[in-house]
Amino acid sequence: MSPNHMSASEEAETDYLALLDRSRIPVHVGCVMDGNGRWAEKRGLPRTEGHGAGEAALMDTAFGALDAGLKWLTVFAFSTENWHRPVEEVRYLMHFNESLLTRHRDELHEAGVRINFSGRRDWRVPRRVARRMEEATELTKDNTRMTLTFAFNYGGRAEIVDAVRKLVESGVPADRINEKAISRYLYHPEAPDPDLVIRTSGEMRISNFLLWEIAYSELVFTDVLWPDFRRDDLYRAIYEYQGRHRRYGKVGPT
Repeated sequence: MSPNHMSASEEAETDYLALLDRSRIPVHVGCVMDGNGRWAEKRGLPRTEGHGAGEAALMDTAFGALDAGLKWLTVFAFSTENWHRPVEEVRYLMHFNESLLTRHRDELHEAGVRINFSGRRDWRVPRRVARRMEEATELTKDNTRMTLTFAFNYGGRAEIVDAVRKLVESGVPADRINEKAISRYLYHPEAPDPDLVIRTSGEMRISNFLLWEIAYSELVFTDVLWPDFRRDDLYRAIYEYQGRHRRYGKVGPT
């Protein structure tokens, strides 16, 4: 039965992990972690409390992804547009991301997770945060069980602009610029395109996330606010993904 046709009680009791076809687990899942501020406001708390509550969601989702057999998980941690948020919130997020890495990198390393970062390393990223990012990347670089990528100071348009700039600087002639050429200059050209992108909080937009890479990704939108998101929500999204036919512009099965 499709999750969209279940009652609330049936859905709550469903073990989606057991329902998954293990031969069709998506290789790469992207996640837009949205709704932290609204989660906090609903409880009369400062917006920063929502970001703190989102840490448990991130870790449970990451380890749930491991249990499901995902090889790549990319989460939208901080966008190029997020710098326009209130100064206090930005300052909190910088400290939060730094401390999150300090608290969890060893745990992720022991689980065989390789930690990556995707985005611009410009002057706006505090030096101490950049140092923690480099330490986590170096510590986990040889792990192969799963790659967890934090899209940090990231924007999809910025990534495409940076790729084209590198392409031009490399001297590639105009008649040799094609999709493969541009893909080679993305932040992580070795990463497979996401099969599935999940966005929480009920918003139905991409918000500048992996614009080049998600051309044929399946999209799942959930009303769950990010701090309430858990591995079962990930499994439900994968179950919905497995019920779809990916046609890539071609005619699908009847």
